[in-house]
Amino acid sequence: MTLGFSDVHFSYPALSVPALTGATLRFAAGEAVALVGRNGSGKSTLMLLANGILRPGQGAVTLDGQAVRYDRRGLLDLRSQVGVVFQNPEEQLFSASVYQDLSLGPLNLGFSSVEARERVLHAAGRCDLLNLLDRPTHALSGGEKARAALAGVLAMGPRFLFADELTNSLDPWMRANVLEIFADLLADGCTVVLATHDHALAASWAQRAVWLDAGRVRADGPADVVLTALRQQLPPAFSHRRQTADARPPAAVSAGLNEVPL
Repeated sequence: MTLGFSDVHFSYPALSVPALTGATLRFAAGEAVALVGRNGSGKSTLMLLANGILRPGQGAVTLDGQAVRYDRRGLLDLRSQVGVVFQNPEEQLFSASVYQDLSLGPLNLGFSSVEARERVLHAAGRCDLLNLLDRPTHALSGGEKARAALAGVLAMGPRFLFADELTNSLDPWMRANVLEIFADLLADGCTVVLATHDHALAASWAQRAVWLDAGRVRADGPADVVLTALRQQLPPAFSHRRQTADARPPAAVSAGLNEVPL
């Protein structure tokens, strides 16, 4: 299964500058992808387009080569395959209890209450939430809310998981647990796309990195190569701190990089 973006453009009505311009990308099964770039570069917009929360102003989002349909059936099909964990988990938690929130997605996809319960328990177990299923969502800590948001998406069984800076609010133990969950998903052939400003995490975890810059795909390629190119564009103080032992000279960087001129 593949998820594609073909010359996708998107603008928010209240903003004069496009959020995405001409984005063309293809995600294949089982990829670990880091989505990097400055705040406002289009990372969150790309994720919202991926599962139909936003609709392209121009271009197309495709699933297995077929353009996404934006009627109810088409969106249900898309969202059964593509899940998004928002940057702010409070935007994703609607129900009175954790259990009710986790069951909402499977029930909306048409699963029976018995099937939804099985999916909820499996996802809650993965995210260490079994002892919190009866807790009101508003009573969760920030890290617990992030885990609940992830579990709610996992309960729907997506083949593509987009996570918007998910690890930021997690302690080191839960962060390690989330990366283990990602590893299990990848082993099952699920694609995981993680938006992050943590370049060390991106370098150690991702196989591929996509660098967005001012709404355009600046570079797409092996994670180490893209991140080295990105570090060269950081302000001097940050660039100095982020130097790595295996940093390559510009010629070597460009040799492995699919860079799109701005």
